[in-house]
Amino acid sequence: MALTLAEAAKLSQNDLQVGVLETFVQVSPVLDRLPLITINGNAFAYNEEATLPGVEFRAVNAAYAESTGTINQKTESLVILGGDADVDTFIERTRSNLQDQRAVVTAGKVKAASYKFQDTFVNGDVAVDANSFDGLKKRLTGTQVLDAATNGLAVVGADDIARQNFFDQLDALIAAVPGGPDALYMNSAIRSKIGSSARRLTISGTPREQFGKSFPTYNDIPLIDIGNKADGTAIIPQTEVQGTSGATASSIYAVRFGQDEGDQAVTGLTNGGVQVKDLGEIDAKPVYRTRLEFFCGLAVFGKGAARLRGVLNS
Repeated sequence: MALTLAEAAKLSQNDLQVGVLETFVQVSPVLDRLPLITINGNAFAYNEEATLPGVEFRAVNAAYAESTGTINQKTESLVILGGDADVDTFIERTRSNLQDQRAVVTAGKVKAASYKFQDTFVNGDVAVDANSFDGLKKRLTGTQVLDAATNGLAVVGADDIARQNFFDQLDALIAAVPGGPDALYMNSAIRSKIGSSARRLTISGTPREQFGKSFPTYNDIPLIDIGNKADGTAIIPQTEVQGTSGATASSIYAVRFGQDEGDQAVTGLTNGGVQVKDLGEIDAKPVYRTRLEFFCGLAVFGKGAARLRGVLNS
C-alpha cells in the first residue's frame, strides 16, 4: 500500500512521530506528495518491459510466427537516511521555560533530512555517495531528456516569439510524461521568470491563458521551487552548461507520481516509514537523544519523469 507522509501522520498514534511527519510535509515540496510503497526486506524487484512480442496478419490456414517479448528485471534498494538529535541535560533544564529545546533540535534535524532527501531526489548518485540512491538527473536518459535549445533558451527572451518558443518547449516536456506530470520542479529564479514571461505575452490564445487563477500553475500543473540544500545553494542550480551558454543554464523536471509500478510513474519506497525514537538520557554523555531514521528508496517506472535542460534565467 502506498501512503504519503501526510497520510501516515493521520494514522500515527505517537505524538512525537506525528510532529516529525508533519514537519517533513511542511518543509519538503517532494515528500509532501511522493507516495511511498511499503516493501518487505531491503529491496524491491520488478519487471520492466523491454520489447513487445510481435503480431501479424495471417492468411487462411497459415500459421503465426511465434514471438515472445523480452523483460528486464530491475531492483531498487532501500537506503538509510537519518541522524541523532542531542540536547544537553543542562540546556533542556534551563532553557525550556519558553520553548521545548528538544522539540526545536528535533525539528531542525527533520528539516536537514528533508533537504537531504529532495537534493538526492534530483542529484543523487551512488557513484558519489554509495549509501544514497540515484536521483532523477542520473536516471533520466534518452527521450526523457530534452534540450530547450542547443545553446540554451531564455524564459522571457526579447519578444513574444521567443517567449512562445519557451512555452513550446515546456509543452514538449509535459508531453514526454505519458498521462501528464503532477508537478514541474525548478529553482526559484526560473519559476519567477515563467511568471514574468507569461505577463509579457500579448498574442491572443497564448500560454498566458493556460495559467490558472492560482498561479503558479501551468495547464493546472504546479510550478514548484524545489528549494535549497542545507548549505543554502539551489538543488537545481543555475550553473549547468548548455552548448556555448557557459555555466548559466538550469533544468526543469516534470514528475508524475504513482501508487505502484503499474502507474508507470515515480514512487518512493520504504520499510516502516519514518521512525522516531526518544532514547532518553544516554550513558555516553549527559544528553537527551532523539533518533530519526527513514529507510527509503526511489523508483522511476516507465516514463514517469522527464527533464528539460538548457533553461536560461533571462
